Amino acid sequence: SHEKICRYIARESELVVVSVGYRLAPEHKYPAAYEDCLNATIHFMKNIEHYGVDPARIIICGDSAGGNLAAAVSQTLAGRSDLPRLRAQILIYPGLQALDFNLPSYHQNRGVPLLFRERAAFFALQYLNGDALHMQEVLEGSHIPPDMRLKYRKWVNPG
Repeated sequence: SHEKICRYIARESELVVVSVGYRLAPEHKYPAAYEDCLNATIHFMKNIEHYGVDPARIIICGDSAGGNLAAAVSQTLAGRSDLPRLRAQILIYPGLQALDFNLPSYHQNRGVPLLFRERAAFFALQYLNGDALHMQEVLEGSHIPPDMRLKYRKWVNPG
């Protein structure tokens, strides 16, 4: 639980902090966690006057898988004219790409605790489909067809 850190942030920044308890993998596969976070954020933003929050000061934040969810929710809400605009997003060691586990950052940090390369791949698979049956293919990079790898090369590139 992130209750202590959320309380600390709220107290020290004098801001309202809303912490979303979302459904977890592997019991709840994608997009369950994303939908929980998106729905909670939309509900909060549509009812902001009930919380006494300045709509110009909404920041979304997450760490690890929550960083991925915060980024996805931020992107989804970016074009919504019916909701207040997000002031910022804070992503703390977010899990943002599971396309290529052979990028330099994965190799440079392969032995750095807490989230080893293999564990990152395992958790990504748990999140996406609830099992790690194809972990070796993911670690080798053979799970991505060559045409898709070329299509996304400019965003996922070691250089």
